[in-house]
Amino acid sequence: MAAVRAGIVGFGLAGRVFHAPMIDAVDGLELAAVVERSRREAETRYPGITTYPSLEAMLKDTSLDLIVVATPNNFHAAFAKLALAAGRHVVVDKPVGNSSDEIATMMEVARASGRKLIPYHNRRFDGDFMTLQQLLREQALGRVVHFESTFDRWRPTPRPEVWRDAGGPGTGTLLDLGTHLVDQILLLFGLPEAVSGEVLIERDHARTVDSFTVRMHYPGLVATASANCLAAQPRPRYRIRGSKGDFVKWGLDPQEERLKTNGSHVTHDLGVELKSDWGVLATESDGNIDKQLIPTVAGDYRMYYAGVRDALTRLAEPPVTALAAWRVARILEMAEESTRERRWVTCDWTNEPAG
Repeated sequence: MAAVRAGIVGFGLAGRVFHAPMIDAVDGLELAAVVERSRREAETRYPGITTYPSLEAMLKDTSLDLIVVATPNNFHAAFAKLALAAGRHVVVDKPVGNSSDEIATMMEVARASGRKLIPYHNRRFDGDFMTLQQLLREQALGRVVHFESTFDRWRPTPRPEVWRDAGGPGTGTLLDLGTHLVDQILLLFGLPEAVSGEVLIERDHARTVDSFTVRMHYPGLVATASANCLAAQPRPRYRIRGSKGDFVKWGLDPQEERLKTNGSHVTHDLGVELKSDWGVLATESDGNIDKQLIPTVAGDYRMYYAGVRDALTRLAEPPVTALAAWRVARILEMAEESTRERRWVTCDWTNEPAG
């Protein structure tokens, strides 16, 4: 079977670190083209690919099956709809759109074109998150009553020259990190009954959201996602409490940093975590609290693109559905509504767009 030929729109951090190396490393996919307006970094890293000055020029290449939108967030919807209407399958970096309505419109275009719209929620393939899934499958914590997912940073000075800090649609920490954290919670626990939260600007001179807490309320469980830029002493990445004990995990999945430092090459140890970074499971035994290190499952972002390949060639379900991205966007919007109105927001899932 011929390989799926992919073109990437944008070769900044997302295209260079998260998309190109994974496509290049997955059998059955071919990194064939990149839209790169100025620098010729892509063709230096991947000799033989074709570079284009624009998406419109790239879409004239009818050999391309898949278009990956890895631009700044504000271009995601327009570029994805253009590629879908041109009859291409599309992967869109997170957030897929700047609002749930924008994503619903993109889903309509995908349905009309008969092509797939696949969100790039790659942190489903973080090793620490995959370890959590394993612990919950094994019911190692019993009945879960509290879940915290935290992504703290120390970035006290905003950088308005960088688009993420510049202000306006598509910017800010809520869309950047909140998309990942909320998506993980939905995957673990399903749809919540209500949402509450605080979506804030904390740093001096900041132009966009730089701190959030999103609480997703379930029967007998509160799952919290939070991040900020003023954490000189970060909190644990995860903490879960249950009827049998709790699990605490510090530190971040190593894949992003390894890709940044090794020139985006996919190495054998890409997602292998050091033992010193493993999480600790504490449970009761004979009246005593026993603690044990839990080996972190090796994360692997290639699994996402293997899923994309299978969805396009073997009629498998995509690794992430467009509906999942819409649900994440709605929860982030509910958190903003909760902040404005200082109340819990009851979730209404009856008018979801067709997936």
